[in-house]
Amino acid sequence: PVLLDILRAYIKKYKPRPKVYLFESEQTGTSYPPRTIQRIFQLAKTKAGLSKQIGIHSLRHSFATHLLEKGTDIRYIKDLLGHFDIRTTERYLHVSKKDLVNIISPLDDLWKKGKIEW
Repeated sequence: PVLLDILRAYIKKYKPRPKVYLFESEQTGTSYPPRTIQRIFQLAKTKAGLSKQIGIHSLRHSFATHLLEKGTDIRYIKDLLGHFDIRTTERYLHVSKKDLVNIISPLDDLWKKGKIEW
C-alpha cells in the first residue's frame, strides 16, 4: 500500500524515535493535543490552497467516501473506521450524484440479453 511507502520514506528521512505514537509531541510518549492537530491541519489546508471550511474530521469522511467510490464493500469500510453499527458508517458516506447514473440494474442486463419480452 502507498501509505506504507510514505511512512517508510518519512521514517527514513526524519528518523523519529517514538515511544508510543508515530507523531509524538515534544514530550516523549504523549500525543499532540487536539488543538495543535487542528492548527497543523489548518496550516496544511492553507498551503494547499483550500478555502472550503472543513475540519480534520472531514478527512475521515473523505476516506470512507473514496473507498466506497472505488468499490470497497461498506462492511469493510465499517471495520476500517472501527464502527460497531453499519448505520454509523452510512452517515459518513457522501455518495456522488454523478455515480448514481452509472448504477446498472439487473433489468438492464435482462433487457440487453433479450430476456424481457413484451
